[in-house]
Amino acid sequence: MRKDRIKYICDRCGAESPQWHGKCQSCGEWDALVEFRLPDGPPAVTRRAPMGAPVTATQVDPDTQARSPSGLHELDRVLGGGIVPGSLVLLAGDPGIGKSTLLLQAASSFAAAHGGCLYVTGEESLSQVAMRSRRLHTLSSRLLLLAESQVEAIAQQVEQTSPQLLIVDSVQAMYSSASTSLPGTVSQVRECTARLLSLAKSSALPTFLVGHVTKEGAVAGPRLLEHMVDTVLSLEGDRHSGYRLLRCVKNRFGSTDELGLFQMTENGLRGVPDASAALLAERRAGAPGSSVIPSLEGTRPLLVEIQALVARAAPHVTPRRSVTGLDYGRTCLVLAVLEKRAGIPLAGEDVFVNVPGGIRVTEPATDLGLALAVAGSYQDAVIRPSTACVGEVGLTGEIRAVPRLDRRLAELARHGFRCCVAPPGPQKRAPDGMQVIAVEDLSQAFRAAFSS
Repeated sequence: MRKDRIKYICDRCGAESPQWHGKCQSCGEWDALVEFRLPDGPPAVTRRAPMGAPVTATQVDPDTQARSPSGLHELDRVLGGGIVPGSLVLLAGDPGIGKSTLLLQAASSFAAAHGGCLYVTGEESLSQVAMRSRRLHTLSSRLLLLAESQVEAIAQQVEQTSPQLLIVDSVQAMYSSASTSLPGTVSQVRECTARLLSLAKSSALPTFLVGHVTKEGAVAGPRLLEHMVDTVLSLEGDRHSGYRLLRCVKNRFGSTDELGLFQMTENGLRGVPDASAALLAERRAGAPGSSVIPSLEGTRPLLVEIQALVARAAPHVTPRRSVTGLDYGRTCLVLAVLEKRAGIPLAGEDVFVNVPGGIRVTEPATDLGLALAVAGSYQDAVIRPSTACVGEVGLTGEIRAVPRLDRRLAELARHGFRCCVAPPGPQKRAPDGMQVIAVEDLSQAFRAAFSS
């Protein structure tokens, strides 16, 4: 009796190896190779339908992919305007962040407007899903629930019920009879995703997949999974905070720069239309170590507060650097520029930086706000009232230009700010009542921002 052939596949990058190694030879990750058993004998031949003749690009109608609103404005914003027929969307996020809640709300709203929706759960019982649906007030006769883990059975139910939307929670819990591996392994995730992708494309059925993430924040399973789907969404946020951020990592049908903001309530996730007002609602005006920056997420300007606390480190102890909501490497860069170019000695100081609300901002335009917040905390100085700042800080201490300054200024003016410290250069006309103070370096920025 012959044994099955065995190979090992890295669940980080998808590289294959004939034998197990503690470290992947391709991506360098440790303990990432997973055993994969190949059935003995030649691979089965899959019969394909005859392919059509090629056509020129001018013969293809680009408007055939009409979008359908999901009923959740923030979700539609991130998707690029709505759900595209036949699209395969992967929603990833930490456990308990609200992935199932978001998709259950979207399923109910979509079903009410466009027809039936099939929600497949592979990890919970039907009573658990129904209990959550009742709590979220999403119970509907058009919302069909199915507790199933085999993709072939799911495809059969899709053929019988003809839903307008399919949601699979989660792809790591699914398995295919074509593979002998356990659910959640590299081969099963890859096979199940391929089957669901074929189902979505052949029947023009928009499909959402829930995906788990690893402790490093990456989507669990083979790296190929993100390449197979059309759109990858990431639901982020601090579990102790009420806000959730929906980002688009990949989108074949639109931009990847848009940001959706939700607030977790007793009745589920609620879209926040005026995110700037919500994030600044608890800001304490006139406090040292606080600055406001107009960040830009896609086409959406967003006002966020940066808080900094500088305190003397304990003797003979390495000073601490704690950063929440900003890029750690970028923060260390700004701190080094402050010490070298602005004469603020931070080598012996503990520095704590935070963006309240669980928001994470990564664009370089936040550099000036971070620098002013740290300098204000160290010098116990307060930024002038109704003054914001924006700009990228270079290694020589210069303030560099940022894109779309007019949109940022308009958002500041809408929320009552009357002055903005910004880099010089060609600028569009500022809103009425808004003063723009152009600064070229950190020393000019300090004089313009801090009260005398």
